[in-house]
Amino acid sequence: MNHEPSGTVEVAALTGDISAPADVKFELVAQRKQMTLASGAVIDAWTYNGEIAPELRVKHGDMVEVKLINQDIDSGVTIHWHGYNVPNAMDGVPGMTQNVVKPGQSFTYKFRAEQEGSYWFHSHQQASEQVMKGLFGTLIVEPKQDAETYDEQMTVITHRWVTDQGYKYAFGQQDNLQGKQVKPGKKVKLRIINTHNHSQKYLLQGTDFRIASIDGVRIQDPRPLSGQTAFRLGSGGRYDVIFTMPDHPVFFKQGDFNNDSNPGIVFYTGNPPEKPVFQAESALFDPSDYGKPVTNDVTGAITFNREFQMILGNEMGFYNGKFHFLWTINGGVYPRVPTLVVKEGDKVKTTFVNKSLTEHPMHLHGHHMTVLRKNGQKVKTPWLTDTLNVLPGESYEVAFLANNPGMWMDHCHNLDHAATGMILHLMYDHVRPSYEAGTRSGNLPD
Repeated sequence: MNHEPSGTVEVAALTGDISAPADVKFELVAQRKQMTLASGAVIDAWTYNGEIAPELRVKHGDMVEVKLINQDIDSGVTIHWHGYNVPNAMDGVPGMTQNVVKPGQSFTYKFRAEQEGSYWFHSHQQASEQVMKGLFGTLIVEPKQDAETYDEQMTVITHRWVTDQGYKYAFGQQDNLQGKQVKPGKKVKLRIINTHNHSQKYLLQGTDFRIASIDGVRIQDPRPLSGQTAFRLGSGGRYDVIFTMPDHPVFFKQGDFNNDSNPGIVFYTGNPPEKPVFQAESALFDPSDYGKPVTNDVTGAITFNREFQMILGNEMGFYNGKFHFLWTINGGVYPRVPTLVVKEGDKVKTTFVNKSLTEHPMHLHGHHMTVLRKNGQKVKTPWLTDTLNVLPGESYEVAFLANNPGMWMDHCHNLDHAATGMILHLMYDHVRPSYEAGTRSGNLPD
């Protein structure tokens, strides 16, 4: 919807043009359900549709309609489309873009699928608890016509579950070693999604491979990486990895080469090998030097309309009446963190400086960030990301074009960190709130 910059608009009105009928419709019912992993470990899960990570698959350009129904999640639920730059009113943040959906209620999301690629969705109500328990799924947007076809496609969603046997990592429900037979010469695509709070390392050995896209955005001219190259995904991040099946087995796993308890997949041509043997990696994939550099409105910018700095830190203190390890932005915790205010059309630069003890996967809603500099140096290949993992001692400069009006969360996607302060907001200057967050309203975003 177009609005004059001088006129104000409420968040609730920022729906985009949804007058066209839906091309695809889905229904997601939030419900408690006991789930069993492949090993037999039992989870008291909170799910959409009683499944672990249901998949919504649509085509680029489709008008998508998703009806969320809350069956029995007492504190209420929403759906946030992680990395999908939907109009603000469809972003699924309680108290900011909608009211929470309480038991017996429903909310319908409707948006046009204008980005292809691998995405995911999750509840943003008390997300540190709800995502951990299982309120998430995948959104796969296929191109209308793909120049490349794949003989095998697998979505690999990595999560750490709380089970009756302790913590268990799994690919969906598979917390063990899976086998998959693939004929030599066939092309395989793995859509790898990390839904856990901490970054995860992955190994793919036995063949060269390419990282074809990062956070849903295609890499131009991705070069082959050797099987001795590991790659790491921050919380919320996605890589599409492609390889051609050789005439011998290919091994894929999460975690260190000598950790047998983490899940993995063996791709084999004839009989499955008895046990895969992994080797220690000799290199770690670096997105700042891979493929062709991204070029867009901000990569060539000499000056920016807005420049912000976010110093990421930690301290001890009280939060919501309890003594916590706090995660701070510029020395403050939400809501005592300044809002970033922009005008539509602004070129905006943000500098992240991590002075804390641990990594922070920084996630900006409604926009992809272009990574321009790392530790003060220009990166060789600027790339687009929606969740940038900033390690202790690192700094990054990222930029984006303010082209999606609204009030947007900008937070650490280690959701435990967001729950104890590491949240701020990006606000367009002509947008006014429609909702209220806090215990009185029951809207509790983190």
